Amino acid sequence: MKKVVVALSGGIDSSVAALILKKKGYQVIGLFMDNWDETNLINCTWKSDSIDAMIISNQLNIPFQIIKMKKEYKKYVVNYIYREYQLGKTPNPDILCNKEIKFHLFLKLSIDLGADFIATGHYVYKKSTIKNNKKIYRLFMGIDSNKDQSYFLCQLSQYQLKRSLFPLGKLTKEQVRKIAKKNGLNNYNKKDSQGICFIGKINLSHFLSQKIPLKKGEIICISAHSPIYHQKVTFSSLEEKLFFLSKKKQYKKSDGKLIGYHQGAHLFTKGQRKGISLGGYSSPQFVLDTDIKQNIIYTGLGKNHPGLYRKILFINEENIHWIRNDLILFEGEKMNVFCKIRYRQPLQKSILHKMKKGMFIEFDHLQCAISEGQFVVWYINNELIGSGVIS
Repeated sequence: MKKVVVALSGGIDSSVAALILKKKGYQVIGLFMDNWDETNLINCTWKSDSIDAMIISNQLNIPFQIIKMKKEYKKYVVNYIYREYQLGKTPNPDILCNKEIKFHLFLKLSIDLGADFIATGHYVYKKSTIKNNKKIYRLFMGIDSNKDQSYFLCQLSQYQLKRSLFPLGKLTKEQVRKIAKKNGLNNYNKKDSQGICFIGKINLSHFLSQKIPLKKGEIICISAHSPIYHQKVTFSSLEEKLFFLSKKKQYKKSDGKLIGYHQGAHLFTKGQRKGISLGGYSSPQFVLDTDIKQNIIYTGLGKNHPGLYRKILFINEENIHWIRNDLILFEGEKMNVFCKIRYRQPLQKSILHKMKKGMFIEFDHLQCAISEGQFVVWYINNELIGSGVIS
């Protein structure tokens, strides 16, 4: 009998994943990860979630254990969040949590316990294929387009996929709830969790203020008609053109006018509308960029402001990750794909251009608020094949 350790979160998805695997004949063990101290957070739900996970384990009659991973979680996820915001970047802790905690440390612990696989409640599914006499594991979007979570698994490796099971990938959320209710699971009507992976919903300002002090700074508004958006440049090569168009605008205070103040540039991200707290304008203010060193926020009026949009982004060589090594691009090669630069974004038709120092992604259409530090992922049809950190 194959042994599988399920990452039980207390939610309905991981509970139904455990139920399905038990019915399929696996020897199932439930583990809950205790990752953070709720006294430092707002609306942290880990304690009640751990109780829910224990109740579900009792209902399913499977062994259950809580494992403490606070030290590891702080090292790989929490410190990453602080570091990225201090640099003026936009982190994605869920992706790092999956890469370093669930599918690395948790996987290693489970294998050490004698497990053949780990399983999670992610809405994705995998297949394998043989190419050049070698088995290749493939990761696909969940069939429930509203719940597909492939974006969050974009940094997984072939080994991690080999050792992982995703029982919910070909189910809809409605079907999962019906399965839970039919089998009498206590949490069949529990709301979906929101917020940071394995912590819950937090107040970002409160969270960041523990490490990054608030500091008053200026808000500078840049006109949509500023000369900075109307530069005429000639290029001697495609790479030169792609590099220029992928770079964000370098704003100076003299490019705009002072319209107000804020409590810390690190609290704002590109494209942000809420939280600027400045009224009296014909259109809402959107964050165009932040200057962390000078503690300045640059804004523009209206969602069509040219400072919000780019068609090209760049990924440094060391930040490119391929799930399928057989599809890796080499210098000078390109590939037609579909991309997304944030979780809820519809897939965007794009071209990958591999260059010596990294890779450019050229979109068919302008993209709003391309943010340094975020992850861009690329697909062929509905198969996730790679990802990278936006430079």
